[in-house]
Amino acid sequence: MCDVYAIKFSELVKIVERLRKECPWDRQQTNQSIKNNLIEEAYELYEALEEDNDQKIIEELGDCLLQVVFHCVIKNENGNFSLIDVIDNLIEKLIKRHPHVFGKKQLNTAQEVLSQWDSIKQKDKKSILEGIPKRMPSLFRAYKVQKRLSKVGLEFDDAINAETKIYEELSEFKKAKTTEQKKEELGDVLFSIVNFARFFDIDPEEALHISIDKIIKRFEYIEKKLNGNFGGVSKELLNKLWDESKNLT
Repeated sequence: MCDVYAIKFSELVKIVERLRKECPWDRQQTNQSIKNNLIEEAYELYEALEEDNDQKIIEELGDCLLQVVFHCVIKNENGNFSLIDVIDNLIEKLIKRHPHVFGKKQLNTAQEVLSQWDSIKQKDKKSILEGIPKRMPSLFRAYKVQKRLSKVGLEFDDAINAETKIYEELSEFKKAKTTEQKKEELGDVLFSIVNFARFFDIDPEEALHISIDKIIKRFEYIEKKLNGNFGGVSKELLNKLWDESKNLT
């Protein structure tokens, strides 16, 4: 089986290397020009996993793997590093962060493993907040920041205090005069809502995703009822159809 992995992986790398030489589009790409592709492919994989569609998962995992190989091939061409360097780094990291598997340390629960993983990661960082990507979706980023802050005691005592903070920030938003001030205060409101959600182990990104899907389904119901023709439709009819759509979600 290992030989099959090696052969197939080598074939993939050779194909990408050939594309870089013979395909005009692939040849002109840089790490910067294709960086957003990785995000798009990751979202498509996420969606396939949510649907639990194996065929889609196979396809989207392949697309994500292509992005990894593509980036490595470009870097190797420029003399920066190779795919082997990436794999070696990953192997070293996995072994280092699993001393209970590759060493003599004894851990019996998943929580113990997670605590050890965080502890080992932190030894390589200057700040407890280091390593949280700035380009991560904002709600998810806020959630990650708050979780790390909570580990050193920087959090509210309970959900009631977290909820009170939301109203405090809303009050600040209402007092804001300029657009820039309102933008900043609204950010504080959203950050407080994320913190409130955390007390109930709710991923705010996932919660918002569910709400958006719900709204889309309701609109599609209305759109179908009106045959896509919204011209001249009264507010009363739209509200009536909207109320009907709520029974479907």
